[in-house]
Amino acid sequence: MQAEFDNYRKRTLKERMELLKTANESMLISLLPVVDDFDRANQTLDLVEEGSPVKDGVKLIYSKFQEFLKQNGVKEIEATGQNFDTDLHEAITKIPAPTEELIGKIVDVVQKGYYLNDKIIRFSKVIIGE
Repeated sequence: MQAEFDNYRKRTLKERMELLKTANESMLISLLPVVDDFDRANQTLDLVEEGSPVKDGVKLIYSKFQEFLKQNGVKEIEATGQNFDTDLHEAITKIPAPTEELIGKIVDVVQKGYYLNDKIIRFSKVIIGE
């Protein structure tokens, strides 16, 4: 009886730890489109001259937001130039590879993918060179 109770206690403790790891998963997944919007804003801000208060402000907010995601266990899946992996990436299309070494590799990323504590919460949508 004591052994059964000990096993029960260990099992519930393990389940609770797993629940705490992924408790904010749905909230963090709903924030990913905001991250995508920030990425697009950063790309257009490269066209603005250096020292602009708007550019500096958006970059500051973006860096704080990235730090918040990192503290909550969200990590970007590296994709550009990597070999295509169906466990991490979702192929959107294939295009002729610009160089020989990019054949069968990821040429461009349409939408970034993310991990949450080593669990994939969104697959990278990529373009593959052929």
